[in-house]
Amino acid sequence: MSENKLHNEQKLLDLLEKKFILKESKIRREKRVEVKVEPKEIIPVLLYAKDNSGYTAFTHMSCVDWIEDGEFEVVYILWHPEEKINFFVKTRVPRDNGTLPNIDFIWRQANTYEREIREMFGIQFEGLIGREEFILEDWEHMPPMRRDFDTAKFVEKTYFYRPGREDAKDVREYVQERTDEELPDFAKKYSRD
Repeated sequence: MSENKLHNEQKLLDLLEKKFILKESKIRREKRVEVKVEPKEIIPVLLYAKDNSGYTAFTHMSCVDWIEDGEFEVVYILWHPEEKINFFVKTRVPRDNGTLPNIDFIWRQANTYEREIREMFGIQFEGLIGREEFILEDWEHMPPMRRDFDTAKFVEKTYFYRPGREDAKDVREYVQERTDEELPDFAKKYSRD
């Protein structure tokens, strides 16, 4: 990559490095810039990117479970509509009682992502408004997107042998009857037969 070609990416990093304490900063490739910050820096960095650097579009927010490190990594993805650059802001919180600041006052649509991450991973967002129950109804178990959640064990316990459901059909059996399709080998181990 030519240095001249990455002028706008480098300009963003230079501005951020002067203004904030970044744990890491890099140009991943052309049109993609990444920084890692402490949780307390999330709001200042996002506001600065939006108000002063043209990253006005909040495109996504995701979470990665680094179970080996005992942490979750939350990734905020912004977009600069004129320069066509993706800006990734990453931070980590402990898996146990992880808390981050709520950012839905910056971009309203962040509320949906924060509620989903709260429910699926168990991270709390300070000041987040929205029902605790988002997608999962009457959920009383470990957040299901954590890597230590045993999906197969949960399904077997909850759905296959629940009292009063002895005659219930497995969805695969129902589909097989309607289509005459053979049950794939990978699915057979989950069948009740």
